Amino acid sequence: MTTPASSISLVLIGSVIGSIGAVFLKSGALVLRPTLSSVVFNWRLALGIITYLLSSVLFVKGMSNGELSVLFPMVSLGYICTLAWSRIFFHEVITRAKVMGIGLILAGIVCLSLSNK
Repeated sequence: MTTPASSISLVLIGSVIGSIGAVFLKSGALVLRPTLSSVVFNWRLALGIITYLLSSVLFVKGMSNGELSVLFPMVSLGYICTLAWSRIFFHEVITRAKVMGIGLILAGIVCLSLSNK
C-alpha cells in the first residue's frame, strides 16, 4: 500500500488545526472561574474542542487511505506548531532543550519515512 499525497495533506492540516485547538483550550483555561457557567459559556474552550474534533475528522479521513506507519508520525508535527503558537500567543520561552526536542521529532519523521522506501 502506498500513501497518497491527499492523505498526507489531510493529516498535516489536521495536525496544524489540532495545535490551534490547543491554543484555544489554553486561552480558555486562563479565564476559567470555579463555576459551571464559566465552563459552559467559555467560547475559547468550545472553539478548542471544535478544532480538536475537526482535526480528528481530518486524521481519520487521511489515515483511511494511507499507511499508518507513514501518516501517524506526521501528527507529531503538531508539537512543532504548538511550540510556535505558545511563543506567539503566550510569550513562552523557547529553550535549547525544546529546540533539540523538535530536532529529534523531525529526525524521527525522516527516519520513518526513509524506512518505507
